[in-house]
Amino acid sequence: MKTTEKQRLKNILKNFKGQKIIVVGDVMLDHFIKGAVSRISPEAPVPVVAVNNEFYAAGGAGNVAVNLAALGAHPVMISVIGQDLGGEMLKDYLQSHGTDISGISIDKARPTTQKIRVMAEQQQIVRYDRESKKVISPSIARECINSFEREIKTAKGVVLSDYGKGMLSDQNIQHIIEQCRKRKIPVCVDPKLDNFKKYKNITCMTPNTKEAWEGVGETPKTGEEAMEKLGNKILKMLNASSILITRSADGMSLFEKGKKTPTTIRATAKEVYDVTGAGDTVISVFTLALAAGASLKEAAILSNFAGGIVVEKSGTATTTVQELVGAIK
Repeated sequence: MKTTEKQRLKNILKNFKGQKIIVVGDVMLDHFIKGAVSRISPEAPVPVVAVNNEFYAAGGAGNVAVNLAALGAHPVMISVIGQDLGGEMLKDYLQSHGTDISGISIDKARPTTQKIRVMAEQQQIVRYDRESKKVISPSIARECINSFEREIKTAKGVVLSDYGKGMLSDQNIQHIIEQCRKRKIPVCVDPKLDNFKKYKNITCMTPNTKEAWEGVGETPKTGEEAMEKLGNKILKMLNASSILITRSADGMSLFEKGKKTPTTIRATAKEVYDVTGAGDTVISVFTLALAAGASLKEAAILSNFAGGIVVEKSGTATTTVQELVGAIK
């Protein structure tokens, strides 16, 4: 990379601070219980975990918001939680990590989504979930749209973080995209299969390779030619400005409207330790970079650096502007 290109990326990073980004999607509470195993239970053939550490974090769309805050942005979370202890803990966590929670609605008829993981050292033994996958009610959807309309007036970008838990209804998806296009601000999507084809006219979608193949309903194929056809097919299907397919060790492929050939960006991670939440980091940096004046290619390069940083960390991690500046060097 040329010196002028590196300086350009660093200048974009300077513009991250204070950018207001709305995050709409499925927020959840991640609960980690960690310990050591030295014996099998006499009650059943299962390991006994001697707990030595227990902590909580924001997952799903909440992790996107936390990533944005760590980068100096001003994230506004629009989502739904239940009227329960998990919901209160989640709001406290988000607020303490720099997220505006005024757009979070409470639905008494559903639980706060929780993922509880029991770990023996670094090995996950079991995970149990509390959740509802039902689409949110029309009244809650309206409440969320009202929050969105209040915040969009001063926002510089929008992330739709879809984890398939019902927050992103057809009505919400269409209205949000229309409002973003009207105001000419970027709207980027981290998709799930059920809604994949509904995200038309967006700025960018950031599926991983598996999600991309599932999204078009095709059996995965190998090779660059197959990847090129896949990306261009999604680009046309969604009438999107761009598609950024994350490819793990093979880096990323950026497809842009009007360009037949994708831009391939090599992976930067020296050692992959944990990929948990890496997709949240990628879409956070990509959207924030666009809000800060980056081109689609520049945003992709920065998000690739960010993804490389977080996979070298343990657990659901974030990165900072300082770390990104260091990676560009």
